[in-house]
Amino acid sequence: MNTTKQDTSTLTLLGNQNTKYVFDYDPSLLERFPKKFEDSCEDEQIVSLDCFEYVSQCPLTHQPDLATIHIAYIPNKYMVESKSLKLYLFSYQQHGDFHESAVHMIMDDLVKLLEPKYLEVYGDFNSRGGISILPWSCFADDDHKELKKSRQLSVLAHNLDHKPRTC
Repeated sequence: MNTTKQDTSTLTLLGNQNTKYVFDYDPSLLERFPKKFEDSCEDEQIVSLDCFEYVSQCPLTHQPDLATIHIAYIPNKYMVESKSLKLYLFSYQQHGDFHESAVHMIMDDLVKLLEPKYLEVYGDFNSRGGISILPWSCFADDDHKELKKSRQLSVLAHNLDHKPRTC
């Protein structure tokens, strides 16, 4: 089954040679396309995206904050177009916000765009001043609340179990 012109008619960035780079937060850059296949509850598709070159600014010092942003989701009807995601994340470059807020904003914007069954965003920020900040935010529809709870406990346990002891 091939993707048709109709499936991609709403995409404006993919293949566009005149890409404009926006330097401040702009969720309107995000684009989606319809998911091609229906899933059963036992066989849901999972999409994972690793974005290795995320940069934002500290809202107080204006120093650059560098991170890898990990996104995973179970699509409902839509998938995120990867070039639009790249440009959207690029738009944070001059945006001043704390790590935790930025990760939550990314999650919120993707939930609004995709209306997924489940979505999580994890920010692996480079340490600054000897402190690593690893924010994680997630969304689940009613059918995936148990998954959300399980993932929250898993992330919490992993983070606590892998920290060096100082006392």
